Amino acid sequence: MDSNDQIDAAIKRMMEQYFRDLDGEPPSAIFDMVMRCVEKPLLEVVLAHAKGNQTKAAELLGINRNTLRKKLKEYDLG
Repeated sequence: MDSNDQIDAAIKRMMEQYFRDLDGEPPSAIFDMVMRCVEKPLLEVVLAHAKGNQTKAAELLGINRNTLRKKLKEYDLG
């Protein structure tokens, strides 16, 4: 199993657990919730891997540096 498969499997397990935990309550805004839960730790790990270099982190993420800076500010990471 490669890294992509492992990430995929982890997300599926967590989403299945999320629906079990709802215990009949209706879900809402799932996409936004998941993106918030995933994006912040993703930014933290990639920025640490880039040793704080935002240009390199943006390249690793495949996004514009200005977009990265906006997201870092949004999550109070920069």
